[in-house]
Amino acid sequence: MGTNRTQSDRNSHQSPKPQGAEVGTELELDITNVAHGGIFVARHEGRVIFVSDTLPGERVRARLTEANHKSFWRAETLEVLDAAPERQPHVWAAAAIERAPEQRAGGAEFGHIALAHQRELKRQVLADAMKRMAKIDTDVAVEAVPVGPNASPGDELDGTGWRTRISLHVDKDGFVGPYAARSHNVIHVDDMPLATHAVEMAAPLDGRFPGAASVDVVAPSTGRVQILVAEADAKGKRKPTPRNVITERVGDREFKLDASGFWQVHSSAAETLTKAVQEAIDESLFDPRAANLDLYGGVGLLAAAVGDRFGSTVRITSVESDATATDFASENLSEWMGASALTDRVDRYLARISRDASAAERSRLSAGTVVLDPPRSGAGRMVVDQLGALAPRQIVYVACDPVALARDVALFAEHGYQLKTLRAFDLFPNTHHVEAVALLSH
Repeated sequence: MGTNRTQSDRNSHQSPKPQGAEVGTELELDITNVAHGGIFVARHEGRVIFVSDTLPGERVRARLTEANHKSFWRAETLEVLDAAPERQPHVWAAAAIERAPEQRAGGAEFGHIALAHQRELKRQVLADAMKRMAKIDTDVAVEAVPVGPNASPGDELDGTGWRTRISLHVDKDGFVGPYAARSHNVIHVDDMPLATHAVEMAAPLDGRFPGAASVDVVAPSTGRVQILVAEADAKGKRKPTPRNVITERVGDREFKLDASGFWQVHSSAAETLTKAVQEAIDESLFDPRAANLDLYGGVGLLAAAVGDRFGSTVRITSVESDATATDFASENLSEWMGASALTDRVDRYLARISRDASAAERSRLSAGTVVLDPPRSGAGRMVVDQLGALAPRQIVYVACDPVALARDVALFAEHGYQLKTLRAFDLFPNTHHVEAVALLSH
């Protein structure tokens, strides 16, 4: 970890300003704050440097990995000179600072930080994004989420044992492993501590898969663990895997989906988000017979959450671009006579109903509630403007990226929507990711 130094010692070891610095230049840097994306901020002679594998309050020796940007550089930590009190031994030895940067496994970029402080850093990123982009001050906290029924007490304490799905990459010799952080180099590992015990035990970490593009390990909440080997096409891209139906249970409800399809990774995420969406909806604004929408609906998880809260009379249309997911959504939502699932891109669907809707349909849309669960890039200007024109009563926004959420909240404000509630959940411990659920209404 290194020992503490006096300020005079630090100054005496300060590297000179690297005029026209090149990749590979080493610097001693003081880390001041966290940035979005699992990286941290230092400044050298006025220039911003984004540094990995450290945390605020530390002094590190780092090596430049990018030096061609005018406004910032990037660097990787080689050695911790002064450790912050929140630093801990990494939860995954394969990603630890003791390994060379090019040999550190990716996917656990906060694993060297005490769990409670991880949540504080995520809170800072979310609050900063809302302040800068949406001009909103928020005291939102990042809530801890129980790991799941099969987790050990140690998993709860260190944020491990929660991943029900992992994707292993395949190198040119057919060996599998995660990518190294910020690269496409496959790292050979002998454990996967963020995964559930069932997934870790089933993961073929010592196997060989010549010609494969990836090997996924999936542990549904019911049934056996699935190992999905995706073959590579002539360009090395992943071929689709044969349909393999699994069942996920959320509370008393079951959802059918393809094993290779999207489902929340954390063992408690689906239940957590179901409850969060149900609680976020303002009952005084909800009309079960309005044209309610579930956009980017997947296999119908959140549409079912709305139906379970408000009953059999709910009308809701789930829109998803993946046809396989839509097929499953139709089955998963079949008990609600007013529920339907459509295969379409969300922007195209909204453009079509904006163009073709009758006056009566527009009235039902404006009385509706929209559940919006976009990909990490967020909804974006086009979708926000389309929804703003339809003017639904309330929008429940489920976000996996704080910056995209803050940008879209600012865009919705242009249409008269205000942020009413905001919650955040630590569904990805030992990583920089955070999930948020926001309510917007006029």
